[in-house]
Amino acid sequence: METLDGFGWVFYRGDDKNVQPNKTGKWMYFFSERALAVRLCKKAIKEKVVVSAKHSDKDAGVICFYLHYDDMDAHRRTIQFFLDNNLIRRTKAGKLYDISFKLDDQTRAGEYGDDFHSEIKLSKFINLDNGVWIV
Repeated sequence: METLDGFGWVFYRGDDKNVQPNKTGKWMYFFSERALAVRLCKKAIKEKVVVSAKHSDKDAGVICFYLHYDDMDAHRRTIQFFLDNNLIRRTKAGKLYDISFKLDDQTRAGEYGDDFHSEIKLSKFINLDNGVWIV
């Protein structure tokens, strides 16, 4: 595993360097403990869940788990990783929040907040009410 610090981020890369920037996006998790972010990124790379990950270099911030948008197996691995590590918040009623996958092209285009709309959401893979896979 390769680790690199810079530009406000800590980057982690596995052995697979076949990343196609025009197809890359991320599932994100917002953290409040840097040690957790380090553990999760290293675990995701070591277990080959994703080919790369990064987290903010602050005590709180965001983790990005990278994969190609058209790699359904990678989406399933990443979502299962999120479920196994309790990374998806639930509503008061116990329903999973419908988190979104974000393309790097959307980030580069400045799509944030109300301007961001994802076509790939957790609800395409998981029943949000009971956590059962639908795909």
